[in-house]
Amino acid sequence: MDKANIAPPCLLVILGAAGDLTRRKLMPALYAMHRAGHLPASFAILGTARAEMDDAAFRAAMRAACDTFGEAVTDTEWTSFAARLHYQTGNFNDVSAYQSLAARISGLDARHATDGNRMFFLATLPSLYAGIAAQLGAAGLVHSDPDGPFSRVLIEKPFGHDLASAQALNRALHDVFREEQIFRIDHYLAKETVQNILVLRFANALFEPLWNRQHIDHVQISATEHIGVGSRGGYYEESGVLRDMVQNHLLQLLALVAMEAPLSFAADRVRDRKVDVFRALRPLIGEDAYRDVVLGQYAASADGAMPGYHQEAGVASDSITPSYAALKVQVDNWRWQGVPFYLRTGKRLAQGCAEVVVQFRTIPFCAFGEEQACTRIAPNRLVLCIQPDESVRLEFAAKVPGPGMAVETARMHFGFHGRHPDAPPAYQRLLLDALHGEQLLFARADGVEMSWRFITPILEAYADHPGAEPYAYPAGSRGPVAADTLIARDGHAWQPLGGV
Repeated sequence: MDKANIAPPCLLVILGAAGDLTRRKLMPALYAMHRAGHLPASFAILGTARAEMDDAAFRAAMRAACDTFGEAVTDTEWTSFAARLHYQTGNFNDVSAYQSLAARISGLDARHATDGNRMFFLATLPSLYAGIAAQLGAAGLVHSDPDGPFSRVLIEKPFGHDLASAQALNRALHDVFREEQIFRIDHYLAKETVQNILVLRFANALFEPLWNRQHIDHVQISATEHIGVGSRGGYYEESGVLRDMVQNHLLQLLALVAMEAPLSFAADRVRDRKVDVFRALRPLIGEDAYRDVVLGQYAASADGAMPGYHQEAGVASDSITPSYAALKVQVDNWRWQGVPFYLRTGKRLAQGCAEVVVQFRTIPFCAFGEEQACTRIAPNRLVLCIQPDESVRLEFAAKVPGPGMAVETARMHFGFHGRHPDAPPAYQRLLLDALHGEQLLFARADGVEMSWRFITPILEAYADHPGAEPYAYPAGSRGPVAADTLIARDGHAWQPLGGV
């Protein structure tokens, strides 16, 4: 196996190991990596959380998690994987817990010969990130010498809830870790279709010469869900759709579509160009935010089968937290001046999908001379479907067989799962890259702050506007009518969800 696919010796410490993230994502990914040979013999996992468990109970809980959320577990492979698993009970607000953790880490390092390398995955509430980082540093658990054993930390979004809190979190992390030791996870970046945006653009002479305002009319970026907030009502009340989806996932997709070519695909070269896009975003402040942003909140479906947002557990009956957002965004630079980027995301919509639609300009003149042909020539579209069907589709005009010049839209389709059915899930790629210190798929501090610098004025505009309640839309619909009006102002229409 290629060495790039085998992790270095390491002790992975999962703080919050009794939670859903560990059960649903991390442990199934780690077990799959073990089965595939990605983990060396000198690799161990230490889980820690408030829950009272010993090693045996933790191993049993993690086997149940892998059985439920991962690949089929075999007794032989599980026995060898379980030998890597250890557990320590601890309260993250208790200083003594970190002293006990340090002693346990020292013992496991010697037992599993991990060379002093350690990676901390904070699978906890985001409000605990800063405090945990400070305590890890105070307990002497973070190696600061770049030439010695490595120490790294992984955190999940949200990275703050506005610009000021994101800056404060970055300062707290940088008090303990160097930036190259910090891995901020946006799992969208690990999806194969997202990464293929870069390959599609910069490995094909066909597309890049057309990737500019002379040839592209507009871009649509959508990430929609059929489900509601479910059991996460309390969290969603504090976040809302702008914080939960737009500041991270959608702006990351926009940056990949709009960025200039990097000098190389080294992590910082790519992230430099993404930050350039964030810097070029035209601010949406005050009246601009009301004009170019539509916020919505789902109501009960017409048949009553799907509840409204106010009926969800943990949601206030008078809540005005938005569950839908549509934005018109401008990138003020040479390449994209005048090309609108339309972003759309929401819960309880007709279909769940994530895709990027690049619509090219219409032909300047129809030479066919037949109205039937000319009226049916639709603009070319390049559709990058991120989920559920990871694929690339190119739409172009073709003649209908028979007499005359009847025209129809033809579609060329490339499906990733058909070509690569065994592609690993996102968390396997993220964990392996972090273990190797590869940061291409992770957000950098300045990028996080620049994206919040764009989103925070929108949050403030709506918070300061007492009449700016979100538009209601029925659960299971396409979203609020106001979002259709937003894009129709420029003579456009949203791509149907899922491309149908």
